[in-house]
Amino acid sequence: MDAPTRRGRAPVTLLDGPRWTELAARGVPTPLPGWSAHALLGAPDVVGAIHADYAAAGATVHTTNTFRTRPAVFGDAWREAAERAVAIARAAVPAGHRVAGSIAPLADCYRPDLSPAGSDPHGTRAAHRDLADVLAGAGCDLLLCETFPHVAEAWLALEAAVETGAEAWVSFTPGPACDLLSPAEVADGAVGAVERGARAVLVNCLPADRALPYVVALVRACEGRGVAIGAYANAGQPDASDGWRPAPCDSAAYAAHALSWIAAGATIVGGCCGTGPRHVAAVSARDAPRG
Repeated sequence: MDAPTRRGRAPVTLLDGPRWTELAARGVPTPLPGWSAHALLGAPDVVGAIHADYAAAGATVHTTNTFRTRPAVFGDAWREAAERAVAIARAAVPAGHRVAGSIAPLADCYRPDLSPAGSDPHGTRAAHRDLADVLAGAGCDLLLCETFPHVAEAWLALEAAVETGAEAWVSFTPGPACDLLSPAEVADGAVGAVERGARAVLVNCLPADRALPYVVALVRACEGRGVAIGAYANAGQPDASDGWRPAPCDSAAYAAHALSWIAAGATIVGGCCGTGPRHVAAVSARDAPRG
């Protein structure tokens, strides 16, 4: 269940953390272009164990391992891969927890210039709708359009998700260096997302110590609009040779940052690249009321 309300604050929903860097930490290969999606076939038991560990840490919303379950990776078997990801998540977490179907950008999440949204909005929306339909049909409780550095593509993905009838969330990324979107641009994107039916707007895949201005911008832009605000940040930086380089942001430090987001008005908090169950557990322990 969500954390109880503390002194008038709204309950805080805990998201899980990443699969990509957590799979790598557990010795599972995550080669491009499929990244974590390859583990659906090669290490489904590890994927399930990661979901279960996040549930044990306190997360109640669990994101499917579908960040790269696209035809470009799996060919004609992409639907089966996406459905398998939903089934693995559902089987690994307690009844009553929610499963969020992950819908990611069609191109690189750190390269908004590669997004096809500008040149082919119809095709972009159709591609996102294909995955949204599969995820909703497989039984996801909500659809999470996440890690979008291109606002127009995020809106197209969100529209596709909303059309399924499922609850839809959207999360924008300014990138690991916060040079892809400014707080003001994320806020503008969020307003457009709410107008398109988003039930929650978030920011993710940015350094934990730089997330607060984005949360503040989201809270101010969406005040009175009846949507939840959230954040899930990184612990580390991309690395050309190893994929990810951990940073000195331990679980206690991460929890301290997360509490600042909650104090600013965030009601959804989780972890992104480089974090793990210990980070979610630290947030859960710090946010829970003391008996």
